[in-house]
Amino acid sequence: MLSGVATSQTTAGPTGPSPVLNSQINLGEIFSEQTLNVQTVSDGVTASTTAQANGVSVGVTNADASVTSNQDNKGVVYGHGVVDVGADAGTSSAVRTTAVGNAAALSASSGTISAFAVQTNSAAVTARGQVEAADAQAADLTVSTLAMGNSAGVNLDNGSAGARISQSTTADVLADGGAIVGYVSGTSAVTSTTAGNNINIGGANQSAVRAITDQANTAEVTQASKFTAYGNSNLTATAATATANNLALTNEGPLADVTSNQWNTSYVRGQAEGSSYLFGAAQTTAYAAGNSSQVNNIGAELVLDNLQTNTGGGVEATASFVGQDGYDAVTTATAMGNAVTGYACSRCNGRMSVTNNQTNGADVGASSSSTVASSGRQVTGVSTAIGNNASFNVNAPGN
Repeated sequence: MLSGVATSQTTAGPTGPSPVLNSQINLGEIFSEQTLNVQTVSDGVTASTTAQANGVSVGVTNADASVTSNQDNKGVVYGHGVVDVGADAGTSSAVRTTAVGNAAALSASSGTISAFAVQTNSAAVTARGQVEAADAQAADLTVSTLAMGNSAGVNLDNGSAGARISQSTTADVLADGGAIVGYVSGTSAVTSTTAGNNINIGGANQSAVRAITDQANTAEVTQASKFTAYGNSNLTATAATATANNLALTNEGPLADVTSNQWNTSYVRGQAEGSSYLFGAAQTTAYAAGNSSQVNNIGAELVLDNLQTNTGGGVEATASFVGQDGYDAVTTATAMGNAVTGYACSRCNGRMSVTNNQTNGADVGASSSSTVASSGRQVTGVSTAIGNNASFNVNAPGN
């Protein structure tokens, strides 16, 4: 969760919660580009590239705050990070590339925060992160690429929140790139994550949340894609996750009360392609969803009113792996029009009240392909396509 462009720390006044009024409009292009060229390093390479149009952070400790925030991005956001390695990338290397239109972070520790936040993104957001090391070696390597049109986070520690969050994106969001490495002796994890609209709410240490969220994605394309190629690799994971609208809430406390409305017409694509001539264990995963909600409360009560509508361009996940000789290969592709999960804790005398309405009018497709040209030990392929999926459980944590 990005924050920090505009930051406010508040304390309560004598007459009640401190008011915070935030208004941000970005009209210009925001771009961040970075290239690292190295021959040999011992410890590793770290490259962090971030592009963000609007950002706000509001936090309270032992106090209360009332927040009204309006963020509007009309400028293209572009982040591009490239690492070229000639011979050796060292012990541990990390390449992180992030592009976000609007970002908001709200937090309360032993306090209360009430918020009304509106985020609107109408310009393309693109993040590209890649490693070029065809003739080089690396021990451990992490390449993560993140692109979001709108992102909002609420974090509580023995706190409470009442939040109304509205997000709308009308422009394409893309996270792309990959890695080409001659030899990986340790672990290589190459991931891309894309969300047109994203909300994360987390509560710990007996917190309570009431939230109303509205998310609309009418862009042409929402896509996450990653491509990897290795000559010889030990452990590798290539993953792409694309979600038009995403809501994730995990709370530990007496109450999580959520009303969620998600609407998507964008074409959503998750694409992961991996290859390694010689391989130990290789995993390739692609996930795509029109609308996704995960609402979990480790506490007494969960109330969820969920409405999801997915139409228009369709949802597609495609995953593939190609190898010559090796041991284990797993290729997984999962595509869903609408997905919702709800959880309450039975050990906490948990109660759950759920109203769920899901409508999918778009094509949903998943494709998984694995090829081992010579020899391998175990090859596993999974391909799953679902129009509407709902899962609600009251059980003990960990079950």
